Amino acid sequence: MGTRYTYIARRRARGAVRPVAIAIVAIVAALAAASWFLIVRPYRQQMQLDAGLAPSAPAAGKAEATQAEAAPANLQALDVNQLLNEASKALKAQRYLAPAGNNAFEFYLRVLAKQPDNPVATSALRETFPFAASDAEQSVNSRNFDEAQREIDLLAKADPANYTLTILRSKLDAQRKLASQQEQQTQDQQKAAQLAAQKATADKLEAAKQAEQLQAQQALAAEQAKAKQQKAAEQPQTATQPQGQTQTASTETAGAQNSSAVLLKAVQARYPTAALRTGQAGWVLVGFTVTAEGATSNVHVVDAQPRHVFDRAAMDAIERYRFKPAMRDGNPVESTNEQKIEFSTGR
Repeated sequence: MGTRYTYIARRRARGAVRPVAIAIVAIVAALAAASWFLIVRPYRQQMQLDAGLAPSAPAAGKAEATQAEAAPANLQALDVNQLLNEASKALKAQRYLAPAGNNAFEFYLRVLAKQPDNPVATSALRETFPFAASDAEQSVNSRNFDEAQREIDLLAKADPANYTLTILRSKLDAQRKLASQQEQQTQDQQKAAQLAAQKATADKLEAAKQAEQLQAQQALAAEQAKAKQQKAAEQPQTATQPQGQTQTASTETAGAQNSSAVLLKAVQARYPTAALRTGQAGWVLVGFTVTAEGATSNVHVVDAQPRHVFDRAAMDAIERYRFKPAMRDGNPVESTNEQKIEFSTGR
């Protein structure tokens, strides 16, 4: 019976303790929350303000502050406290690395130059390094290479061993190479277009020269044939001399059956690429044989100026010439000929 009463008493005691424990826990939680809002949070905010780490402003506010703030007139004369104050202003305006001479990093580096162990400057440089590196990366991406190099060098002064510098330098080198390649590609395209235009002009001029040469050769052949006919017509003819008439008729027939080779098809010589690129001009005198079929053979260079520059192009063109073969006694025969081919860019 005593044991039963003891057990009941203990259960009643436990039931009375539980509300007290809950009340104690609630009081402790309320005190912790009050301490956070009234003591810890204001203390941290004050520490951030003392270190110059103000909350970030919007991008538009940063630009306005950058334009509004002017660099101190004489930085060398500023003491540590003044430099820290300027650095704090720059941080609030998000002027981490720019503009040159009026940014947080330069102010903090000047502080460390005066006081190498200054905790505020050391901590601020460490905390703001990622934000400043982001600004440097934006300069790289916008291909503002000189500014990006200046900002990277400034970051290196603050933390030379930071691996982010290696990444930024690699990106800067890659952007510079890409810009150089694009510029070179543009120049190559412009040069190729210029060379193509020059070649088209040269081909046009050469075609006109070839046409003129062909017309001149045809006119010369016609004049030679006309002269032969006139010469045959001027031969004396006597009615009492049948033999003389026979000789005159034979001369006319021979003049009609004997003739030189006549050019039927000329081919424009290809202008060598290397000579066209440098604007080099010259000529080649080509000797060759006109076969009884009107083709060319035994094509060779008789003379050239300069030597070995246009030889191959001139010979290739002559090899594709076609002639009406020379006639002897009414039969086609081989004959030798020479042709001078000129090369000029027309400049």
